[in-house]
Amino acid sequence: MVIKWSTAETPAGPFCAVVDTDGVVLASGWTAWTDDLLPQVAPSLMFEELVQVDDLGPVTKAITAYHEGDLEAIDDIPVSQHSGPYLQHAWKVLRTVSPGKLFSYSEFAGLTGKPRAVRAAATACSRNAAALFVPCHRIVRSDGSVGEFRWGSDRKKWLLEHERRNS
Repeated sequence: MVIKWSTAETPAGPFCAVVDTDGVVLASGWTAWTDDLLPQVAPSLMFEELVQVDDLGPVTKAITAYHEGDLEAIDDIPVSQHSGPYLQHAWKVLRTVSPGKLFSYSEFAGLTGKPRAVRAAATACSRNAAALFVPCHRIVRSDGSVGEFRWGSDRKKWLLEHERRNS
């Protein structure tokens, strides 16, 4: 399989996305290069060739639109992540969390139908390869603090404030 990648400049910093031949996001995050993203791609989704392009069409448009204030621009972009049944389900649930709405890890576990699976819910956030498109940044600690974020707590704060302003 050939996969493509591109980096867009955003107010939150460079944002790189990796997509398959159908434009499905395999990995994404606030970095200029794929080095931080490729280790997150499930082995079953690995590729033979990686090609840098200037634009990923709808994916690049969605990244730009989101950062310009159209928070729902990311909603219809397809994502593919492979893992066990709980993580797969948790990632789908994350995509239903509305911009500007925050949940604690405990509340997120409840949304997945497994209220006692708080650690598993946190794992779903930490192993999420498709940042932004699977909005794990909307999950915070029970005390309201932002907690950990692969792309930095300052960036998570920026995203939450951006969504608060534009919701």
